[in-house]
Formats: sequence, structure tokens, C-alpha cells
Amino acid sequence: MSSLSIILSPLISEKSMSDVAKNRYTFKVAPGANKHSIRKAIEDQFKVNVINISTITTKGRSVRGGVRRTEILKQPLKKAIVTLKAGQKIALFEQGAKQ
Repeated sequence: MSSLSIILSPLISEKSMSDVAKNRYTFKVAPGANKHSIRKAIEDQFKVNVINISTITTKGRSVRGGVRRTEILKQPLKKAIVTLKAGQKIALFEQGAKQ
């Protein structure tokens, strides 16, 4: 797996933006990625030092939506919460940053 296919996108939410103050950043990652490959991909792509990684896998589920209340399947999701060395930042999570 290449480093570009491991990190799918940053997860921008209210909780993840409050974690930025604690030097923790949240990313959506490939389901088959392990902590070692996530660490290498983050360090290569953003030129930072990773201290800790926590991964969370949420199961896919079905929800009802639309006018006819049809069943919609949500795909499973794997998140990685990355803690960086003090004083380092990732520009994607800065307010007003352009992607």
C-alpha cells in the first residue's frame, strides 16, 4: 500500500477540532492499514514526528432515509487519531486553511 492510499481524508468535526489543541489529529484511513503503515504515511506526507496512534473501526449499519424511508447501508469506517510531537502542526486542520 502506498502512503497516498493509506490516508483517505482528514476528519473535520467539532470533537476533532477541539483535539487539535491537544496536538491530536483525526484521519479516515484504509480499512487494511495497520498502525505502522499509518505512522509512516503521516510522517512522509506531512513531515512531522508521530508519538502515538489510536485506531477505531466502526461497523457498517443500515439507516432509513429519503422520502420513502428506504434502507441505506453505511459503509464501515476506520479512523486513526494521531498524536504529534509538541510544537508540530498539520496545516489541514488550521482554521481558514485551503485544501
